[in-house]
Amino acid sequence: MLGLGLAIWLVATNDLGAVADAFGRIGIFGLAGVVTMRAAIVLLCALAWQRILDRLSPAGFGAFATLRFVREGINVLLPVASVGGDVVGGRLLTFWGVAGPLAAASILADMLFQVGTQALFALLGAGLLMQVQGEPAAELASWVFRALAVAGLVLAAFFAFQRTGAARFVEARLGALSRRFVRETEPARSAGGSVQDALDAVWGRGRRARLLQSILLHALAWTLGAAEIAIVLACIGVEGVTLSEVLVIEALSQAIKSAAFPIPSGLGVQEGGFVLVGALFGIDPGTAIALSLAKRVPDVVLGLPALIVWQNLEARRDAMSPQETP
Repeated sequence: MLGLGLAIWLVATNDLGAVADAFGRIGIFGLAGVVTMRAAIVLLCALAWQRILDRLSPAGFGAFATLRFVREGINVLLPVASVGGDVVGGRLLTFWGVAGPLAAASILADMLFQVGTQALFALLGAGLLMQVQGEPAAELASWVFRALAVAGLVLAAFFAFQRTGAARFVEARLGALSRRFVRETEPARSAGGSVQDALDAVWGRGRRARLLQSILLHALAWTLGAAEIAIVLACIGVEGVTLSEVLVIEALSQAIKSAAFPIPSGLGVQEGGFVLVGALFGIDPGTAIALSLAKRVPDVVLGLPALIVWQNLEARRDAMSPQETP
């Protein structure tokens, strides 16, 4: 509710006519381009997830692609602190015969790579921002560097948790979570093994190339997000914004949104981030808010069908449950 209030306040305190005019100039083809680019990004992330379990899982790319859209739809449209979709996605992966502990391990590794590459992308944005003249740019870059220092410590701890066997200390809790990933129709032995054993398999010595591929695919996905901004600004008619500036806008606006992860889809925070960062490059608030609204179109266009797919998968699961005997 606070995020929604902030979003409404940002729109109401700016020129509504300017926002509507800028958004109208994007046009149907511009919005279609943004949706297409977002779909490509989600598919890249699905491929990154699939590479983590390559030769460890019977599930094909189609399963990972479907569930990656489901993960995204849940995270951007439901109040789940941007992680609920990942938990649901891992649980649904067991529908394709993946053991619960291995599904949980894949989600833990995928989240590490996703957040880690976002931190590197934000670091790139902060570095480029340092080249911009003016105190506001320097202050924002300093804030990003401080935030990334904290994020780096958290990521290091998350990595150590997966690689040093620390998960064994909380095996009972993770074991309970992995059992939730398993369908009731599966025998109890399907959840055999532990999450730490599955993590050890994912991080095995012969799998470094696959894990590196996953990391690079996530990094490419974050970078392609800047293409959405470039499409929108080109359609609106904003000139003089360079490629490096577009990268800064995307990197820092995403970093600001991620910092407010408890707010569903960063409502209000995303808009404020675009206004703040866009002002550094001469983008007026009306255009910045229109840009943010355009970035939300794929959330709805792709997210709503993903939620329907999720419910259909759950219905199929219920239909597969054994009939109770009288």
